Amino acid sequence: MDFRLDPDVAAMKETVRDFIANEVEPKAMQIEQEDRVPDDILEKSKRIGLFGISIPEEYGGMGLNMVGKSAVFEELGKTINGYTTILGAHNGIGSVGIVELGNDEQRSRYLPKMSSGEWIGAFALTEPQAGSNAAAIQTTAVKQGDRYILNGQKIYCTNAPIANVFTVMAVTDKSQGSKGITSFIVEKTFPGFHVGSVEKKMGLHGSQTAQLYFDNLEVPEENVLGTVGMGYVNALKILANGRAGLAARCLGSSEYLLDMSIRYAHERKQFGKPIFEQQVIQHYLADMAVEVETLRSLLYRVAWMMDEGMPTIKEAAMLKLYASEVYNRVADKAVQIHGGVGYIAEYPIERFYRDARITRIYEGTSEIQKNIIASRLGK
Repeated sequence: MDFRLDPDVAAMKETVRDFIANEVEPKAMQIEQEDRVPDDILEKSKRIGLFGISIPEEYGGMGLNMVGKSAVFEELGKTINGYTTILGAHNGIGSVGIVELGNDEQRSRYLPKMSSGEWIGAFALTEPQAGSNAAAIQTTAVKQGDRYILNGQKIYCTNAPIANVFTVMAVTDKSQGSKGITSFIVEKTFPGFHVGSVEKKMGLHGSQTAQLYFDNLEVPEENVLGTVGMGYVNALKILANGRAGLAARCLGSSEYLLDMSIRYAHERKQFGKPIFEQQVIQHYLADMAVEVETLRSLLYRVAWMMDEGMPTIKEAAMLKLYASEVYNRVADKAVQIHGGVGYIAEYPIERFYRDARITRIYEGTSEIQKNIIASRLGK
């Protein structure tokens, strides 16, 4: 395995690094306080190609493989996570279904607009009574002539208020259990589609989340994504890809926190010397560094496996589990090293600490990842 990055990917990482430093970070506190990303940042993100990271070049995207995508996401993880989540959801679970499962007509209709950022993507699976147990969804899709009529509700849908196209899971045959779920490509302008109010969250400010309501929502038959009855399998494939992207963002955030902690440990003095000279601080930093490098190795190995077409259900679950747990542990140590400064909202450490918490919940809780791993080991 050769993990040296393609020159084009390395150049893109540099572009993203400069963009974050000059455009995003100066407005991080504004994003945090207003709970929205300014339009100019989103527009500039579109111009440098950040909405088409993994969409094939023939549809206007960059066509990066999973290793390349992970490298860019790693860089994006080093800034305010709310902004990163918009891009992560769009380039991951919001579009990967159409890229990998869509037919030629669907790809031609949606991907060019999504790669340019004209249309933003989202993924709608979770419901009030179906979170970790995704097979228990209640939203129904009934075939009527040349269309399906959807009724139900989705919750915690990232990008919902700003998205134009949604990958939606609904039950087409209740008697078949998980084999009776189908995936649909749904546009926000379809009759019967409604977006609820924006949720107020602990963290990820700037990334907007809302409920979706389907009231006799009309979806053309040609918008079935993949095969009827394969929606649950599709969801697992889409989430596996998304988990690798999330892990890359966790890696970038953990790197950022480690760098900030090293810098602060050299600057902050107690008892007449920098706290870096305290052995306990050195041990904290050493622990953080070991976990960051271990996560890096696991991430790029799993990403490489995905690019090689190898089965990665177990490995993707391991990666998501480890990445989210590492991010939380690193964030906790970063707060401890920074002391009172780490707890003050006007400094970034506090923000990263809050943002880290959701990574152990969304796109499959840590407990669900363990279930998946154990299930695969049992086979």
